[in-house]
Amino acid sequence: MAIRSDSVWDLLVDGRNGQLALVVEVKRQTNVSPEWAAKLRHNIMVAGTFPQAPYFLMVFPDKFCLWDNTETDRDRSEPTYTIDASPVLQPYFEKAGVTADQISEESLELIVTSWLREIIYGDRSPENLDASQQWLLESGLYAALADRYALSTNSG
Repeated sequence: MAIRSDSVWDLLVDGRNGQLALVVEVKRQTNVSPEWAAKLRHNIMVAGTFPQAPYFLMVFPDKFCLWDNTETDRDRSEPTYTIDASPVLQPYFEKAGVTADQISEESLELIVTSWLREIIYGDRSPENLDASQQWLLESGLYAALADRYALSTNSG
């Protein structure tokens, strides 16, 4: 796992060519609306700190908000996909002995890293994804990540 010291993002996934494919921001809040996530994304965009990447994923303990085509559609306010994260994250919470309401942001980031590693380096074919992860296929994110992209984390 490569560490980027110049990044302000929680997780970054680079392609083999070194270009960014996915930016991930992890937040501890629960029960956020897609509108709230959109406002946070808008604030990030206004600050001018958003890197060029085709996918942007906000992870909350109970929800994923994914924007696709972010390189050409940087003004879209609503997430392209809003997904119940429970089926994906609950097994990790159980292993860690915590609930979605108890998890720290740092622990959630580690869990998301593990989940992304399973997608990136695992041998699960798209046909073997359960219904809770079909959004990965529909959005094209699975194809981008499962193509052996490399994961980086923020060091600070």
